[in-house]
Amino acid sequence: MKTEGIEGTERFLSPGKGRGLRATKHFKVGDLVFACPAYAYVLTVSERGGHCECCFTRREGLSKCGKCKEAYYCNVECQRGDWPMHKLECSAMCAHGENWCPSETVRLVARIILKQKCQTERTPSERVLTLRELEAHLDKLDNEKNEMNDTDIAALHHFYSRHLDFPDNAALTELFAQVNCNGFTIEDEELSHLGSAVFPDVALMNHSCSPNVIVSYKGTVAEVRAVQDISPGEEIFNSYIDLLYPTEDRIERLRDSYFFNCDCKECTCKSKDKAKMEIRQKLSTPPEEEEIKQTVMYARNVIEEFRRAKHYKNILHCELLEICELSLEKMGSVFAETNVYMLHMMYQAMGVCLYMQDWDGAMKYGEKIIQPYSVHYPPYSLNVASMYLKLGRLYLGLEKRTQGVKALKKALAIMDVAHGKDHPYITEIKKEMEEQK
Repeated sequence: MKTEGIEGTERFLSPGKGRGLRATKHFKVGDLVFACPAYAYVLTVSERGGHCECCFTRREGLSKCGKCKEAYYCNVECQRGDWPMHKLECSAMCAHGENWCPSETVRLVARIILKQKCQTERTPSERVLTLRELEAHLDKLDNEKNEMNDTDIAALHHFYSRHLDFPDNAALTELFAQVNCNGFTIEDEELSHLGSAVFPDVALMNHSCSPNVIVSYKGTVAEVRAVQDISPGEEIFNSYIDLLYPTEDRIERLRDSYFFNCDCKECTCKSKDKAKMEIRQKLSTPPEEEEIKQTVMYARNVIEEFRRAKHYKNILHCELLEICELSLEKMGSVFAETNVYMLHMMYQAMGVCLYMQDWDGAMKYGEKIIQPYSVHYPPYSLNVASMYLKLGRLYLGLEKRTQGVKALKKALAIMDVAHGKDHPYITEIKKEMEEQK
């Protein structure tokens, strides 16, 4: 495939940022800037049986692969379409049986290697940037990241050596680093994890904490839509991270994962930091600066502790909920409920309640989260839309019809822009609302 570019955009050298993507025509809010099919992708293991392995469609009555009995498809066409990639995993799963357990990153890299062997020409995913051009930042990897790469390479050899010819270790190290820095998580309308993918053209966009586009997914295709008006000559910016957190946290995350210091307008003026770090009002004795610092340190530690605890095999969900409740009580002696660290733990508590089918508990947390989310996140945020969506569905399940429909309408107002009015998710939500009449 020849280099065709993306209509309405061009690759250019962005001052201080390296290569980037800029507009060559005007885009208004909600416009589709471009769509990019995945170069390679994998459905997460926990979603097998509920989503098609080929197109990621969510539906009942999927047909399973007759050989491995693990992959599911809409129909024969989807199964045939996925076979060039699935045959690699199918053979490996059959060979290893119950011991087959590579990470999602390892599975994705195996598919990339296979695709590179059978696809020598530029693909529709590489109109402005090829996969081989993706940044690896090998010179910036610390010992921990190098050890993770080594572990992934060992797992790749262990699970796929009988079924795939590998490049040398130096090439594998670079490929894993490229995927770790440029990979994308495909999520559903409630931001539940569906799988991992690489979209080279999407990866060309630089980061801003006040992005003018947003990336959503239609199956295994990434769609980039304008969330601000973009004029010809303006750079097109995506966000690489969750934008809930204050400037210091965002800068630290970007430096650790993407190896650059963000100098966007939001990081320079820090206009939202005061609201995001709100302290409790009407305390008899306002907290000292040192107490606030200690509470921030505690919050960061407990967020990391909870992240690790979710992966412990023997931990009970009631124990996870207790971690949330205790941390909220401790932080709540200093922080307002609108403080982003409080909101983070409320969101985790809501997720645990949903898993435990404690619908009232989940609703209680969701109601506390939604308004501060609307303030802290930029306009047309998928995080805000997904929270309205979860709350709306909770209300309907609890027979609070008026509140449910109102919340779903607010979700749709955001999703019309972020996903496009013709997206299947929007059709589904409208159907849910119709059923309430």
